Amino acid sequence: MAAPSQPQKCTFDAIVIGAGIQGSFTAYHLAQRHKDTLLLEQFLLPHSRGSSHGQSRIIRSAYPQEYYSRMMPDSFRLWHQLEAETGTTLYRQTGLVLLGPPGEPELEACRRNLGVNEFLDAAALAQRFPGFRLQAGQVAVLDSTAGVLLADRALRAVQEVFRRRGGTLRDGEKVLRIEPGATVTVTTAAGVYKAPRLIITAGAWTGAFVEQLGLRLPLQPLRIDVCYWREKQPGSAALGSVSPCFLTLGLSQAPHGIYGLPSIEYPGLMKVCHHSGSPTDPEKRDQVPSSAPRPDIAVLSSFISSYLPGLETQPALMETCLYTNTPDEDFILDRHPKFSNIVIGAGFSGHGFKLAPVVGKLLCELSLGEEPSHNMAHFSITRFPGVLGAAQ
Repeated sequence: MAAPSQPQKCTFDAIVIGAGIQGSFTAYHLAQRHKDTLLLEQFLLPHSRGSSHGQSRIIRSAYPQEYYSRMMPDSFRLWHQLEAETGTTLYRQTGLVLLGPPGEPELEACRRNLGVNEFLDAAALAQRFPGFRLQAGQVAVLDSTAGVLLADRALRAVQEVFRRRGGTLRDGEKVLRIEPGATVTVTTAAGVYKAPRLIITAGAWTGAFVEQLGLRLPLQPLRIDVCYWREKQPGSAALGSVSPCFLTLGLSQAPHGIYGLPSIEYPGLMKVCHHSGSPTDPEKRDQVPSSAPRPDIAVLSSFISSYLPGLETQPALMETCLYTNTPDEDFILDRHPKFSNIVIGAGFSGHGFKLAPVVGKLLCELSLGEEPSHNMAHFSITRFPGVLGAAQ
């Protein structure tokens, strides 16, 4: 078989490494700004090795942190804009219920940021959403704006618009080396590319890339069990595609939080997952033996038997996903402290998909040297001590 020919074009206005949802939206915004942009992906698309695959993600206005809740109107607007540009439905409004004990600070902050006055008690929640059973004394807050993003479809849509605007997407092309400078040089398995700006959005692989650039970021990839649970009565209106998403805050039965989505991906199966996982090497995440203990399943089974009695208590189907967490679970969106034309977007900590249109816009603005359109105080690299401790 003949060796692949050297790509003809090697100079761009911007290079983005990583074609997950964050990198794809960054490239989308750069192309919208008429920047000749190269988007590089190490795996052949579509793939399930990172954090952006699967059919569904929750989108919600409810956030305990005001800085995220203030970004959500912009995010909803940009998702709707992408729907209009592609003529594709990407969002299904279902609502979301936040479950927790009364007085729980994060639940109260969500209620306040939503501008909602009402708490639902166990009886009111069961009447409105029969599939849910709160424990005595616990409460729920309803986010009526929330729903489900159709994730795989959304990723295809943003990449389609990027290419339509003249962007170049190269998949199956692993980055081997990054050489900083006024012009950044990126060497891949298939070619050498140059641009005056580089954006790294490589998910769980970001840590290894930035170590080449003298940065040691506290990024922890986690292997997440994505579990689907069968309805005891197939087609039950209480648990079907008409039911809301949910999220727990501060429940002792749900350490780290549990979230769920209605049965949209697999009819008759509800997606319910623990917002936690096992540390992993992204290159080896599929090498876990099938007999390895999975403590998250026991947590989920116990939760389902108490709160979602219409579901079977053992998962019918399991998939895996990667989170890449920071210690405070806030994103990293910042310029490299030493090389200002290299921008890093990382550490989305299992809650970044819904905000990807805004994240992409912010990374685009940073790479162009513009004032970011949202407050970036919580996303700086230098909030972590010792990040410049790696070999220079």
